[in-house]
Amino acid sequence: MTDTPSPVPGTPTRLFIGGAWADAAEGAVMPVDDPATGEILCHVADAGPEDARLAEDAAVQAQEQWARTAPRARSEILRRAYETVLDRTDELALLMTSEMGKPLAEARGEVAYAAEFFRWFSEEAVRIDGGYGLLPDGRNRMLVSRRPVGPCLLITPWNFPLAMGARKIGPAIAAGCTMVLKPAPQTPLSGLALAAILQEAGLPDGVLNVVTTSRAGEVCEPLLRGGRIRKLSFTGSTAVGRLLLAQCADTVVRTSMELGGNAPFIVFDDADLDTAVDGAMVAKMRNMGEACTAANRFFAHRSVAGEFGRRLAERMGALVVGPGTREGVDVGPLIDAAGRAKVEDLVSDAVERGARVLVGGRTPDGPGCFYPPTVLTDVSPDSRLMATEIFGPVAAILTFDDEEEVVRRANDTPWGLVGYLFTEGLDRALRVGERLEVGMVGLNTGLVSNPAAPFGGVKQSGLGREGGTVGIEEFLEYQYLATPAR
Repeated sequence: MTDTPSPVPGTPTRLFIGGAWADAAEGAVMPVDDPATGEILCHVADAGPEDARLAEDAAVQAQEQWARTAPRARSEILRRAYETVLDRTDELALLMTSEMGKPLAEARGEVAYAAEFFRWFSEEAVRIDGGYGLLPDGRNRMLVSRRPVGPCLLITPWNFPLAMGARKIGPAIAAGCTMVLKPAPQTPLSGLALAAILQEAGLPDGVLNVVTTSRAGEVCEPLLRGGRIRKLSFTGSTAVGRLLLAQCADTVVRTSMELGGNAPFIVFDDADLDTAVDGAMVAKMRNMGEACTAANRFFAHRSVAGEFGRRLAERMGALVVGPGTREGVDVGPLIDAAGRAKVEDLVSDAVERGARVLVGGRTPDGPGCFYPPTVLTDVSPDSRLMATEIFGPVAAILTFDDEEEVVRRANDTPWGLVGYLFTEGLDRALRVGERLEVGMVGLNTGLVSNPAAPFGGVKQSGLGREGGTVGIEEFLEYQYLATPAR
């Protein structure tokens, strides 16, 4: 394997299988690019089907013993990992910024967010319960227990590489499941760093295996169709989610999926505009807009739309764009050239249909995948950015006249992950919030993500929930044992 040092000395760049670091069986490597410069940061092992099989073997072999491990022991491993992640905040933040671009301040926030999943599920590990009682007919006693679903395949995205890894690994460890983790090819280093931390925290060999690859289909499909993987947890696009669901059908693999979003952001005429703009900055600009929870369609009541747009454009225009490692930068690069091209095309389409650019809208010269924070008004409902995830720092504002209209338009999408609602009226807040066809609602706030809350959507935004007290449920099965009552 080409020995290219990672951005943070000591970060692994090889596969992690059965507790050992190894090159890919075929010796292949793949580059990890810096989106701020377009240059190669380092190379990591590029796994093929044989590596995936070895990782699966390790997970299957470790499953029985790991399932019998005491819940407190699993809890303590996660607790040690939590503390180590926090202790290494600066180096993990630099690693993440280097491979995916977000500013260091935001990366540090993600490190804390990721660590909290380990702490949360360290506490859930010792709260897995069951039940005991006499059945209604009096003939049998019923003993109900919870047990791990078995070896899991975890597929994580590039936009929150550390947090999404922790959000899946944490409950799997707590439940007693073994894992094969496949990080996104753009951001493999964060996943490998997590594996090293968990090994240091005492996780037994084979419980977590990490395969980095540029050939996701070749690596994942045999695992899902082979019958030994019993659980898939996937975060990514709806299109890929549909494909994975079809592959899971052959052996009825249990699935949880966090897929795409098309979040409405509704500003009513009685909203506090300062609060609404603050919320919009978080809901739109977190991670440069590259988030499934990002506000995608802004609906402002006609009476406040002009002022809301002006204030938002003023705030967006004041943000500093540049490499995430540079002091004072607010907005880093998009993940790659294809991601930026998509944003450019969506903005051009909206302008051609009559949208007015209040700020931004022009791609800067020079290296890197940068795109400026952009606010559009007078956006046509037929614009393509209304029907797809923008995944960039673009706020497109439409107007509405009444509550019934905006609820109908907000729900007019196949996705239903999150919605944002700004109003000072309690009755309206509850009424509209309950009518939004989404899994989560931000009421007068632009941030809904929290390890203690059930994260997930409805319709084509996914299946199941991650985080909260229900997050561990996705990795557990029920068993009912009947015995005669004598």
